[in-house]
Amino acid sequence: MPHDPSRRLSRHFFIPPYILDALTRAADEAIRWAAIESVIASAAMRARRATLATLPIMAAIPSVDRPKERRIYDMKNGTVPLPGKLVAGEGVKKPLQPGAVREAFENLGLTYDFYKTVFGRNSLDDEGQTLIASVHYGKSYNNAFWNGEQMVFGDGDGEIFTRFTRSLDVVGHELSHGVVSQTCNLEYFGQPGALNEHLADVFGVLTEQWSIGQAAAEASWLVGAEIIGPKTKIKAIRTFKGEKAFENDPLFGTDPQPKRMKDFYNGADDDGGVHINSGIPNHAFFRAAVALGGKAWETVGPVWYEALAALDRKSDFKDAARTTGEIAGRLYGPKSREAAAVKAGWKGVGL
Repeated sequence: MPHDPSRRLSRHFFIPPYILDALTRAADEAIRWAAIESVIASAAMRARRATLATLPIMAAIPSVDRPKERRIYDMKNGTVPLPGKLVAGEGVKKPLQPGAVREAFENLGLTYDFYKTVFGRNSLDDEGQTLIASVHYGKSYNNAFWNGEQMVFGDGDGEIFTRFTRSLDVVGHELSHGVVSQTCNLEYFGQPGALNEHLADVFGVLTEQWSIGQAAAEASWLVGAEIIGPKTKIKAIRTFKGEKAFENDPLFGTDPQPKRMKDFYNGADDDGGVHINSGIPNHAFFRAAVALGGKAWETVGPVWYEALAALDRKSDFKDAARTTGEIAGRLYGPKSREAAAVKAGWKGVGL
């Protein structure tokens, strides 16, 4: 596959800017400074990616259909140069102790297994791409991100956020940005960007549900619950349900995600609301999955997976609703329960 510079230069941070901004105003000095340092480190990463955009890019050699391959690196609380020191991988014979390295190794493997087992996809590019992750990034770094080439995990400050490697849906979310970039490659702004975040959330939660055999009715439909630290009482970063993930919290404020088009955010913050407005298609997916019952990766999951190849960089919410409705009709029949549930899910959010 020819190397695409737009894919290499993408960067997707798990913690939305509106959450870090809220934490920079915390009364607790330690929490405030941890958030400020995380904002600075994220801004520095964005600047480095912009610099790379000016450099010549060598064409990648197409990969063969390889088996699962992971590489975990230790940044030792630094931020440059990535990826750090190699500490774990398929060919590294060293016992994995409990902690970030082991969590990253296992959760990257589970995400690979999910895509391979459920959809027959061989890694992010479907050609056996090596999954690379760096752990212990920065000091008390309150985020995780996909930089277009690899995963990067902070350890959190231990108070508001714990290790980001702990959460399978966080790992699945960030790696799924890599899948999106290799398929529809939705631009990261406005409605296409919100769909980008939505698709990453969908396959992140499906990875977690698949890993424990959890039916749609039993699932929490929370995103990032495992990384919430002991000094806050919020449930998670996001929820697919019609409620707020947090409300009137002294640190986080109120979850700004809308669940219906009538509440769509039209501002410029958050790259035109990519994390904010992803709540709308997330809720449409949730409604369809719960209406059908059973295991979501077996019902609506195949519909959304095929949509990855059917959407394009400029696709918006209406495109996604139409495309998934058509795919459901083709896969299950135009008058099937599945097709009706997908259409009803989108209608329920105003599309």
